[in-house]
Amino acid sequence: MNRLFVAYKPKGLSSNYFLRGIKRRYNIKKAGFSGTLDPFASGVLIIAFGQFAKLFRFLDKSPKRYRATLWIGAYSPTLDTEKLESVKTLAPFSKDSIDIIAKSFLGEIEYLPPKYSAKRVEGKRAYDLAREGEEFELKKIKSTIFDFKVLHYMHPFLTFEVSISEGGYIRSIGSLFARKLGFDGTLSSLERLSEGAFVYKDEKPLNPLNFLSMQSNSYLGDLSDIELGRKLKKESFENQKSGIYKMIIGDNLSIIEISDDEVKYILNKVKLC
Repeated sequence: MNRLFVAYKPKGLSSNYFLRGIKRRYNIKKAGFSGTLDPFASGVLIIAFGQFAKLFRFLDKSPKRYRATLWIGAYSPTLDTEKLESVKTLAPFSKDSIDIIAKSFLGEIEYLPPKYSAKRVEGKRAYDLAREGEEFELKKIKSTIFDFKVLHYMHPFLTFEVSISEGGYIRSIGSLFARKLGFDGTLSSLERLSEGAFVYKDEKPLNPLNFLSMQSNSYLGDLSDIELGRKLKKESFENQKSGIYKMIIGDNLSIIEISDDEVKYILNKVKLC
């Protein structure tokens, strides 16, 4: 069974553990998810069954939108409440200071990802190295922030929503906000609200074609060439420019890449229904 939908992962479960429950509930063996959520976080998790799991890297999942609550004055090496080590009592900040810092996040920013993250360091996950007490350094990354809104500030807790490009780390964004105020800070809650146009709607089945931003192309040769996976020539396509294209042939989706030298199948004959 091929199926694409959005599930809502509750706080306290790993994404893998949550997926196992989904598989049992639907009585399905082959399934996957896109965009891991830490156990600390809740929210939108894109799930695919069967061949649709092959489409994850092509789906338009940006920007991602999150709601988070920052605990100003709290310190945790995980940047969430998993390993809370200390809390400072601070005087409240002015609304003007909060607003100025919020505006400073708009656009492209450069920052360090959390050491307790799935980033790889010489083949190992950063969170594994951190939990083993290993010393290591992460490289700075860049993210684009499209929107940053402070929803509520009741000292020392500040709730905000942020719309960010793929690969962003909201725990680091929260920590950076606190540091701009001159103090440590850690997230006390984190929820993913959406990924691109993917939002939670009671696990309603979705048509993956609605989430593929690549252009369509038409094959002008014998369609059995594609059915049988034969070698293709770019002269046989309506659009011969270099690029990645989707093709719908009957109930099947194929994705091909045209270059100067050749035509390659990226995916072939993914059943749509």
